[in-house]
Amino acid sequence: MFTVIRSKEAVLQALASTVNRDPTASDYRFQDDPYLTPKTSSEFKLFSLSQESGRNAAKYFISTYPKYFQKDYAQPHIPCLMPETLEAQIEEVSEAALIERIQMRKVKAAVDLYDQLQQAGTPVSLDVTNQLLDLICFYGDCDPAQENVPEQRNEETEDVQDEPQTKKGRASKASDKLKAAWKENNNAERIFALLSEPNTHSYSALIRGMVKYGAYSKAFSTYTDLLNNQLKADVSTFNALITAAPEVKEKYNEKWELIVDLLKQMAEQKVKPNLLTLNAVLKALRRCGTVGKSQAFPVISEMRALSIDPSLASYNHLLSIFYKPGAPFQGQTDILQEVMNEVSGKSFTPQDPDDAQFFITAVRICLDTKDIEQAYRVHELLGVGENWRLLGNDFQQNIYHARFFSLLCMMENIDVVLKWYRDLVPSVYYPSSNVMRDLLQALDTDNRLDLIPQIWKDLKQLGHGNRQTLVEELLTLMAREKQNQEVQETFAECALDIKKMYDTGDRGKVMMSWTAGSLSDLVSVLLAAQRRQDAWEILKLFKTHNRVPSEELLDKFLTCIKESGDVNQALELVQISAGFCLPGTPKLIQRVQQEFLLSEQQKSMLSDLEIQTFNSD
Repeated sequence: MFTVIRSKEAVLQALASTVNRDPTASDYRFQDDPYLTPKTSSEFKLFSLSQESGRNAAKYFISTYPKYFQKDYAQPHIPCLMPETLEAQIEEVSEAALIERIQMRKVKAAVDLYDQLQQAGTPVSLDVTNQLLDLICFYGDCDPAQENVPEQRNEETEDVQDEPQTKKGRASKASDKLKAAWKENNNAERIFALLSEPNTHSYSALIRGMVKYGAYSKAFSTYTDLLNNQLKADVSTFNALITAAPEVKEKYNEKWELIVDLLKQMAEQKVKPNLLTLNAVLKALRRCGTVGKSQAFPVISEMRALSIDPSLASYNHLLSIFYKPGAPFQGQTDILQEVMNEVSGKSFTPQDPDDAQFFITAVRICLDTKDIEQAYRVHELLGVGENWRLLGNDFQQNIYHARFFSLLCMMENIDVVLKWYRDLVPSVYYPSSNVMRDLLQALDTDNRLDLIPQIWKDLKQLGHGNRQTLVEELLTLMAREKQNQEVQETFAECALDIKKMYDTGDRGKVMMSWTAGSLSDLVSVLLAAQRRQDAWEILKLFKTHNRVPSEELLDKFLTCIKESGDVNQALELVQISAGFCLPGTPKLIQRVQQEFLLSEQQKSMLSDLEIQTFNSD
């Protein structure tokens, strides 16, 4: 008899493996409150921000008044649910108090206490000083910012399709760089200078901090001091220097030579590289142009010889070396296929912060190269094991699905596109207006414009009912060709519903403004459905909103009036044309005179209009 030891989550994992994702269900984060389940991207952001704000408020009260939250109801005890100790318990000036503040990540308080110990002549051990250096260099000589504060984005952010440039999933700003600068003679340098015999750990902390906060040349200078003191660097130090190598050299070959020199020094100092070394080299090669392309695969081969297998971050860097955004892909389309051959069917675990960039990079390349087959392989890899955890934050997930769905709209027939659309929207993805425009184009390509009314309902539900360019494109598609009568009826109902959006707008959003094109398309749709009276009401809006109808539209309207034989309306149409001083007014008058039975009074009125038009010309 033997006992099988299973993890605490084994039963839950077994149960989870028996079910698949329900495309009709909302995200698991919103299932506690079905009434407030978001239906649009803006509601999704609002709900997420509100939920996170509530958590932060709860954490604030628990952390500020921990004495009121000491009773532990959980059985067994769950440490993460209990209030954290944010106030220092040791008040005297001692090394133990310094260790406590370091563990609590209180940078300024730890530095102040260190200075007090120095002034009192109390020695601080080298290990504790190194821990303090680690803290200062990691946070850039300032207290860490509040964690778990979600970033608010404006409406334009929804349509961003480019790869985010920072690990937080947003483009870097100038203010970020100012905050992240390495300050001259900061506390880290000052405390390091006080050390009588700094060791490798001391130098490593300082060098990594300098690299992290942009003091690249200073980092190499500090590394030279380390060598002059007969010390050997550790692998973390070399990884940081390799990352900084492209920043201190200008030419591609000089950057690569510096990286090779660092790798040789690692071998001389008998420092074994690790996965982060491989990723640092590949990331640096992204800045080395053609040299990077020639050296990327040899680097991976060398590292594999040292039993270092690439992670998703490694493959992300490899793809980024060969596929630059916006650059032509000549003879390189097989690189993605080789990478997918390597990773397909494998389950990955997080090993590098850049692991979360792989999927959005891979699908971006698929979109640029229009390779739907590889896109399916990328998406299939996402479903292996727990690879979905490496898709990144909400913003990165949105970018991934936007690119994947845009490629589907471009390359697949509409039945396949709609299958994916129903599977992804809105259970895991709230498409932007740009992506919905891609869907409309896919409907147009496959001649399935009959589905437009259904898509319009989705547009409203997704919060895009007030996107003027999107709505105008939808109206143009409905007005372009005449469909069978049943479809035209649904088009007419859809058009009138769109008119309501122009009249009343969507709650809390900017109202759309009528253009001559949107009014013309609306009239054309209603005329095609034989809704002449509704079309007539829309025609009156041209004057109300200071827009000018086209001669083609009035000519089409007159043809529709002729079918009903409404002479009075025909005369009113001519008057409308004359009121706008359209050059085609004489032609309209001639058509009315030839195609309608007119009374003498009506003939006289038309003659007067013709004279007025001639005089105005």
